[in-house]
Amino acid sequence: MAYEDRYVQASKYDCLLFDLDDTLYPLGSGLAKEVLKNIQDYMVEKLGIDKSKINELSNLLYKHYGTTMAGLRAIGYDFDYDNYHSFVHGRLPYENLKSDPVLRNLLLSLPIRKVIFTNADNTHAIKALDRLGLEDCFEGIICFETLNPTHKNFASDDEDDIEFVGSKISSNTKKNEIFDIIGHFANQNDATTLPKTPIICKPSEYAIEQALKIANLNPNRTIFFDDSVRNILAGKRVGLNTVLVGTSQRPKGADYVLESIHNLREALPQLWEATVRPEIYSGKISIEASVIA
Repeated sequence: MAYEDRYVQASKYDCLLFDLDDTLYPLGSGLAKEVLKNIQDYMVEKLGIDKSKINELSNLLYKHYGTTMAGLRAIGYDFDYDNYHSFVHGRLPYENLKSDPVLRNLLLSLPIRKVIFTNADNTHAIKALDRLGLEDCFEGIICFETLNPTHKNFASDDEDDIEFVGSKISSNTKKNEIFDIIGHFANQNDATTLPKTPIICKPSEYAIEQALKIANLNPNRTIFFDDSVRNILAGKRVGLNTVLVGTSQRPKGADYVLESIHNLREALPQLWEATVRPEIYSGKISIEASVIA
């Protein structure tokens, strides 16, 4: 073999950055439906929110803060992050997720870095990847704990050095009071702005920029896969190459669309065109040993 043959051919991409839920497995698995139910049960059982307000409240929080959890913290609810995740994900029907050897073979055949980027907690990510048979297909996981250190679990903690997500906080919004977001949108003459959240998560551009920094990724040489249009739009604004998963309709901000992640090779055959130098890619790394934090 000639010396130069051992080197990677010029490739446009250095890394594939994958969302997890409803991206690496289909929405039809039913987990998303159960997550929503568990979140709403948590709001009633643990936070004491009136059941009649749950649907409207959770919709508003998700719409304006990216996740219901981020919205709950923004409007003043104080709770332990680990307990929340345990309640929301601890009762999920993981048995609905089946081993996916087709996707596994696709991922392992790619001579490019592969990283998970999820808003979910690490325990959920590992369980889901294990059920899918993909636990050793990724270099690491950027998850909730990566962007939100556990010592910031409570709203009463010192938040002066936290980068907030959301609108500028109004001067008359006090810490530990519950902001009436339903009333805010019902009153068209309400001039107050929405309170910020201390939780860092997609679709915040700051969250995506932090993930790229942590994994040492160049956005222009990274492809971002996600099932959320607004996450894709945020990724595009940060400079990522974007792939919307779960549809055949390409919206603004998506460079590619995949009805299924299984269509990866057909949509992006160029990912397989580069050859890899053995000494710089040795294959699989244990997920549990490689969480990026």
